[in-house]
Amino acid sequence: MTQSANQTGVSPARVTLRAILTVFLPFAGGYYLSYLYRSVNAVIADTLTADVGLSASDLGLLTSAYFVAFSAFQIPLGLLLDRYGARRVHGLLLLLAAAGALGFALGEGLLQLWLARALIGLGVAGGLMAALKAITQWFPEHRWPVVNGCFLAMGGVGAMSATAPVEWLLQVTDWRGIFAGLAAATLAVAVLILSIVPDRRDTHFPQSLSEQLTGVRHVFADRFFWRLAPMAFLCMATSLSIQGLWAGPWLRDVAGFDHAGVAQTLFMLAAAVTVGYVFWGTVADWLSRHGVPLTRTLGMGVALFLTALGCITFELDRTALWPWLFLGLMGNVTALSYTVVSRHFPLALSGRATTALNLLVFLGAFGVQSAIGGIIDLVAAGQTDPYPAAAYQVAFATFLALCLLAWLWYLLAARFARA
Repeated sequence: MTQSANQTGVSPARVTLRAILTVFLPFAGGYYLSYLYRSVNAVIADTLTADVGLSASDLGLLTSAYFVAFSAFQIPLGLLLDRYGARRVHGLLLLLAAAGALGFALGEGLLQLWLARALIGLGVAGGLMAALKAITQWFPEHRWPVVNGCFLAMGGVGAMSATAPVEWLLQVTDWRGIFAGLAAATLAVAVLILSIVPDRRDTHFPQSLSEQLTGVRHVFADRFFWRLAPMAFLCMATSLSIQGLWAGPWLRDVAGFDHAGVAQTLFMLAAAVTVGYVFWGTVADWLSRHGVPLTRTLGMGVALFLTALGCITFELDRTALWPWLFLGLMGNVTALSYTVVSRHFPLALSGRATTALNLLVFLGAFGVQSAIGGIIDLVAAGQTDPYPAAAYQVAFATFLALCLLAWLWYLLAARFARA
């Protein structure tokens, strides 16, 4: 199923300044913070582990708490978005994220920190999904790839802020002070969203719970969804896990960088991620206007992502910056999957469809992030300072192979569908 521009309830005329100021920017602030929360542990990892006393597996488990809560809430989130709209749902959730950040700043042991980070993950669970819902309501369909790309770039800015700027802040305060500041910023964005974002009542769908759950089953029973989903969640989960956590330890242990060098490289990686979102949104829009479907653009882009991941995995140039820039630029191409899903399902299911995909992505991110830590510990066999390069290579290669298989399934399933 596809939906026409008329189903969005907006004219396909040019995007208004009001929509940018009152819809795009407030939601972009929330997504910026969600990505900052997601990525900040890569820079504070050393001081956090030293202060609390964590192993590589503990660090992976702690960081993945974000993904556990985030994933667990995706299906309820889709029901709430389709029923109550993006403004109220996302604004109230951000209040929980602010409480979680404050709890993390005050936490002492692994359990307390894990629960606080899980609350953060729950609170920012709507950062992308609520915005995608709002974009389908307020922007014309033919502009969705570009608008989504620009929006996703704000996540890249958040990831950039979690690198060299956080490293600088660690000279002024500690990781607890950083999370206390994040709590205040999150509270401010929540109030902004609840105060100024407009609400499109005509796009709410007040169905019964039974009818809403039937819509969820419809999404998960869709053949096209399962053609796309394995590639989308494996590639995005692998990219998120490496960029958000394991890139930092790799640069320290394999490339031999000092703390400042790690932070600088992560900053450049995050900059490449930011550019990549806008790049892929623009490329997809241009190719669509020249007759290339978004599904084909996605397949070509994933091939480039696999090449970039291979350069890192097999240490093509271990101390160079370019492999990480290549990975950052190509690693987010699968974000186009959200636009593909939004177009495939009708507007009444858009919240549930995108959150169903997001559920798989973040369950995958939890699994991949934890599994990489477990594989590193297993291969290292007790060698922890530094972890051996072979341990990272085995861990990264495992998920490179899985991503490759999912990409091949995406291509073969398309041929079967045409046949």
